[in-house]
Amino acid sequence: MAEEGIAQDENLRLAELRFKASRGDADAVATLKKDMIDRKAINLYLQVATELDWPKDAAIQSSMETEIAKELEGLDAKVKDAEENAGESEVREALLARAKFFARIFDREKAEEAFEKTFTATVGTGQKIDIVLTMIRMGLAAMDYKGVAKYIARAKDLVEKGGDWERRNRLKVYEATYLVSRRDIKGAAHLFLDSLQTFSATELCDYKKFVFYTVITSMVSVDRPTLKSKVADAPEILSVVLEDQILNEFLSALVDCDYKRYTATLPDILDIIGQDRYLSTHRNYIGRELRVVSYTQFLSSYQSVTLAAMCRNFGVGTEYMDRELSRFIAAGRLNCKIDMVGGVVETTRPDAKNALYHNTIKQGDVLLNRVQNLSRVIDI
Repeated sequence: MAEEGIAQDENLRLAELRFKASRGDADAVATLKKDMIDRKAINLYLQVATELDWPKDAAIQSSMETEIAKELEGLDAKVKDAEENAGESEVREALLARAKFFARIFDREKAEEAFEKTFTATVGTGQKIDIVLTMIRMGLAAMDYKGVAKYIARAKDLVEKGGDWERRNRLKVYEATYLVSRRDIKGAAHLFLDSLQTFSATELCDYKKFVFYTVITSMVSVDRPTLKSKVADAPEILSVVLEDQILNEFLSALVDCDYKRYTATLPDILDIIGQDRYLSTHRNYIGRELRVVSYTQFLSSYQSVTLAAMCRNFGVGTEYMDRELSRFIAAGRLNCKIDMVGGVVETTRPDAKNALYHNTIKQGDVLLNRVQNLSRVIDI
């Protein structure tokens, strides 16, 4: 279970407010404006004002610039004093305070430069990992996934050299969040499930959202027995899912093979996905994958089934089901064929047992043909 009392990273919180504001959430707009001014996040203020076509207040901008210059002057003086009159630990703390200041005002370029200086002045591996995790969070806030990938690789290297158990587990959640944003749903599900009993990365998201990510990615990625044992029956999942009617309905419907309830709940789930900063871009993709999962699970129980019976089970019309199945069959996602004359869907399971044998024969024939062609050239 997640450790309580650790607040979400402020940059990520503002990034989520920015996302909601861009979608017309009036409360998010008001909160975002106030928090940006309070934090003197001038770079973010100017970006959001341009993005959302807000009128730029010259007085507010000038005030923030003045306060930033004054605060930075004080931080620079502390760094200089520590370097001249104190030890390595005091120098590091002064550098870290300066780096956090740049992160707070959303000056990412200067923040990264300042964190690198702090990293160089840091001895402990754990503290070095914390610095890299901070830079990952800045990347996630800015949706700079190339930068996030670079820092995740760096954090992994540090963890292997001496990171503790708690930081190792937090990094798994960081990487899973990154993989979700890059549409590697299967990879994300594996890491989310690994982190289920040890989740403590509440600086990224709260436990409820973590469970939502775990459930949705697992429903797309794992088979039904695994979904039941590791997700639906997991106490860590149940502690949240039982309080979330929509997610509970959706998960239990797939596990219980209640496809009509599953289909009816899917639009509500997709609405939630569409409101998530990381998942919204992949809403249609995840929707398709969730439908494929249900069709595959249903058809696996039958050699053949009437189209009408399948439609009754899913609570949809014949034309819709025919269109859905045809699209997924053509894309190679479903192993079945539709006999519209007989009104039957026939499952065509691949011959996995003999697949290696047939593939070897096929490749052997190709090789023999090439050898024969080569021998003719040599004879000539």
